[in-house]
Amino acid sequence: MSFTNFKVPFTVDSNFSKKAAYFSMEFAVHQPLKIYSGGLGFLAGSHMRSAYELKQNLIGIGILWKYGYYDQARNQDQTLQVQWNEKIYNFLEDTGIKFQINIHDHPVWVKAWYLNPETFKSAPMFLLSTDVPENDYVSQTISHRLYDANVATKVAQFILLGVGGARLIDELGFKPDVYHFNEAHAISAAFYLYKKWGSVDEVKKHVVFTTHTPEEAGNEKHDIYLCEKMSYFCGVPLDEVRKITGITDDQFNHSLAALRLCRISNGVSALHGEVSRKMWGHYEGIAPIISITNAQNWRYWADKQLYYAMDENNDERFDDRKKYLKKRAMDIVADQTGKLFDPNVFTIVWARRFAGYKRADLLTRDVERFDALMNNKKYPVQVIWAGKPYPLDYPAISEFNNLVHISKRYKNMAVCTGYELALSKRLKQAADAWLNNPRVPREASGTSGMTAAMNGAVNFSTFDGWICEFANHGNNSFIVPPIDYTSVHVTEQDQYDLEQVYEVLEKQILPLYYDNYSVWRQITQNGMRDVRFQFDSNRMAAEYYNLLYKRK
Repeated sequence: MSFTNFKVPFTVDSNFSKKAAYFSMEFAVHQPLKIYSGGLGFLAGSHMRSAYELKQNLIGIGILWKYGYYDQARNQDQTLQVQWNEKIYNFLEDTGIKFQINIHDHPVWVKAWYLNPETFKSAPMFLLSTDVPENDYVSQTISHRLYDANVATKVAQFILLGVGGARLIDELGFKPDVYHFNEAHAISAAFYLYKKWGSVDEVKKHVVFTTHTPEEAGNEKHDIYLCEKMSYFCGVPLDEVRKITGITDDQFNHSLAALRLCRISNGVSALHGEVSRKMWGHYEGIAPIISITNAQNWRYWADKQLYYAMDENNDERFDDRKKYLKKRAMDIVADQTGKLFDPNVFTIVWARRFAGYKRADLLTRDVERFDALMNNKKYPVQVIWAGKPYPLDYPAISEFNNLVHISKRYKNMAVCTGYELALSKRLKQAADAWLNNPRVPREASGTSGMTAAMNGAVNFSTFDGWICEFANHGNNSFIVPPIDYTSVHVTEQDQYDLEQVYEVLEKQILPLYYDNYSVWRQITQNGMRDVRFQFDSNRMAAEYYNLLYKRK
């Protein structure tokens, strides 16, 4: 196909006619395309699928990571092994587009690959690569590893996504009405546009920004002189950069720059929007921050047969389907760990990105109580963990490995590797309870619980992120009773949450599951109904269009 004066290759719905380009560092569109690490990618992938379903006039801009995030394997003792394996995709189309951008005051060739909408039922996507023979080896490595640990390489990746993406759009002749930056990784594009249009006001007319970080310290910052040296500002003099961004110190805050160079921005849950407005409110010149709660694509994630059985009020069929889903997932667990789990036993799953604030090991911190839980004859349980730590986050890797070692003591505990889209869906189908226990208010939104509910799992969570808009304790989920977390130390918070997790689990959840399963089934189905439309990404993609793209 022709990529000159590119148009989306389907009939655009007149309700979504504005042209948008959606920039994201990662996309989890489908299992075979391994260009994602976690929640940000899951969100972006669902957005692309919903843009396709709604027939929006939108394209995705990302990076073709040669080695992906990493491949999660095992050492001989079952602990985590990090592998980087080359990825080759025959379903991507060579656009024939090549161009140069400046990185470190050096011309770097960029090649663009195309993901046809019909391949995975997504919006058309363009993926950028510097892994071409025209580049020197260092330049080739820019697109090798998602979230490279080397600071200069990371800045170069930001330039590739932002400046490279904006330049690609010009090459395509797409002329979007809106440049949507999913996180601040692509804000270098704003400097490309500023140099092109010569006006901050013109840049602001076209740029919108989604922030995902609930703490100011968690936002990316880099030495402003390094950024200048790396050609991040597209030749705009540093004094002028400071003037248009309002950044006067030597740390370039990418999110702050994005908030000052966009016309409107959003947090990713109602709570996160509120937190973001408080967090950034003392800065002058920032864009309005609204809330658009994250969501996941129901058509991709949900088990339709569970929903059919529920809609028919066929309890027997519903129970049989859930048991089948559990058994199928448990076959994967058995294959990985040698442990045969029982689909009739209450199954708890904790699975997501390993990060300190998510507290993967919380349940195990009370050794005696955990041992009693795992050896409970009256109310037996099975617990499964899975997730990818950042490959150089050694505390998170240690946490993963410690869980592996603990699992060797229990036949009903397992830790799985290879947590990507496919395993994520299977483990959600395996779960009776989906355990989510981040420190409040560290979780901007979270999305794993949405897709868990779409597969007949009951959310069991601390009161944070999207859960605050969904949860009805004892009706569609179970919640750790919240307290004023701002008034307690982290260690006190962890101890309180640990005690409450056990209290709710032992006194409410387990007795209900084993002694009154019909009520448990109803809670499961209430969660499935409540998540169906409110947290389907079609709602989210429509809100992005109506609240961000159309807004003047």
